Amino acid sequence: MNAAVPLEGSRCLVTGGAGTIGSTVVDQLIAAGAREVVVLDNFVRGRTANLARARELAAPGQLRVVDGDIRDRALLRDLLGTGTDLLFHLAAIRITQCAAEPRLALEVMVDGAFDVVEAAAETGVRKVVASSTASVYGLADDFPTPETQHPYNNDTLYGAAKVFNEGLLRSFHAMHGLDYVALRYFNVYGPRMDVHGRYTEVFIRWMERIAAGRPPLIFGDGAQTMDFVHTEDIARANLLAAAAPVTDRVYNIASGSEVSLRGLADALLTAMGSDLDVEHGPARDTAGGVVRRLADVSAAERDLGWKPELGLEEGLRQLVGWWREQSRDQDQGHEQGQGRG
Repeated sequence: MNAAVPLEGSRCLVTGGAGTIGSTVVDQLIAAGAREVVVLDNFVRGRTANLARARELAAPGQLRVVDGDIRDRALLRDLLGTGTDLLFHLAAIRITQCAAEPRLALEVMVDGAFDVVEAAAETGVRKVVASSTASVYGLADDFPTPETQHPYNNDTLYGAAKVFNEGLLRSFHAMHGLDYVALRYFNVYGPRMDVHGRYTEVFIRWMERIAAGRPPLIFGDGAQTMDFVHTEDIARANLLAAAAPVTDRVYNIASGSEVSLRGLADALLTAMGSDLDVEHGPARDTAGGVVRRLADVSAAERDLGWKPELGLEEGLRQLVGWWREQSRDQDQGHEQGQGRG
């Protein structure tokens, strides 16, 4: 069976479509000629501003944005209807929030995911492209880490939920013939990252410190490594997974190279044109005890024709430019608010 679904002329539903990655997927789907792209987002993490580019690109009737929740089963079935070709499932809560609010994690990451997959099978969706994570590995045994690495080193609730998601998709493929591909993202970065709220990224905290003339703070020696992949590359992997003649597979999506936390801080300082040094604080436990990330991405290149295009230097330059623009807009809004007072 050929599980390839052409993007041009397709009808797509993107859960979490106003988020960091989801909105970038939406941009690329619009540009690829999808007939209709429906965004489902509850706007807890997602932002209306993230869809500004898609609105500019979209023809009349090509983009529909729905403020709703994946746990609303009736809404899911209504949005999917009977003619949805592709479902991109990106709605999730962050790993840190999963630890802080485990009951919510269960409701969104497990029950919500089940609702999405069940609705996809019942309404005849041709293919699901689902977001998974390197967290399923915990601290891997082998580097570069292949997709065959077992999930038993993971000790995070977020990673456990994503392992369930992958198993859920595989079981629905076996029971109902639902085609899917799951993508295991490694360390994600890029424009539209979470700037607001309690669970911001380390990048955001560092940029705020550097802009204020304070050095980026690293807890410990900064020797732990990560494998960073840009949101544009991740979105492109989603589209290629949809269009590829593969199903019932998972793929690592990463750069295939590692950088230490100290090296990352130095690279960000360079991108911001700062001559500050790095400040070190007392070591903290890393999430799940993971001190190294390095992916084997050869399977995605072989099967999907995907490989990363944006290197860390250029990616950080884009991130810094976007963040500075966001900061200017926020400052201007604050000044205007004061003026009205």
